[in-house]
Amino acid sequence: MTAGRVGTLLQELYQRLWEAFGPQNWWPGDTPFEVAVGAILTQNTNWGNVARAITALKDQDLLTPQSLHELPETELARLIRPAGYYNLKARRLKNFLDFLANHYGNSMERLASDDLEALRPALLSIKGVGPETADSILLYALAKPTFVVDAYTFRILSRHGLIAEACPYEELRQLFMEHLPARAPLYQEYHALMVRLGKEWCRPQPRCAACPVEGWPAA
Repeated sequence: MTAGRVGTLLQELYQRLWEAFGPQNWWPGDTPFEVAVGAILTQNTNWGNVARAITALKDQDLLTPQSLHELPETELARLIRPAGYYNLKARRLKNFLDFLANHYGNSMERLASDDLEALRPALLSIKGVGPETADSILLYALAKPTFVVDAYTFRILSRHGLIAEACPYEELRQLFMEHLPARAPLYQEYHALMVRLGKEWCRPQPRCAACPVEGWPAA
């Protein structure tokens, strides 16, 4: 398949999703730091559980980099218990908080001032921060133009024959980034629309009848 054909198909998919669902206004969060915390907490759980954990932190007036960095790990684990795997996630949050404190003085603004090429490998060096989490922080908290790939992305594109089921994360990420304009708002909306499609239609047991992307791509 030619590069031009891939680009056309990705544009067609975006247009169909936009027409079906409209803007998604994702990722929820009052501050870039809250978005980054949510990106770590959402690993292996649903957003409802993450929202409860974030509310618990807000209720204690702790949702700032310095406050969470100073909070004992055991207390952090207790507060984020609704998110599941709370001991593991407390450790991963602490790893990110150490990174933010040691390299950027607890400042998300200073973190955002670095360019994508420097930030992505730096985030990936943090224990417990994998590609999807790093790209979520970069795209949604820092507005950097990197595409977030998740289980929905793999499922949708493999079922529609655009990629192989065993397609590596980085290969799929580059598929989007090489064929779409490098614009963070576009990547944010596209990813959010894919999540919507995956949750409502392209489930593990798919609901293909009347799916918004039924018949895509055309033969």
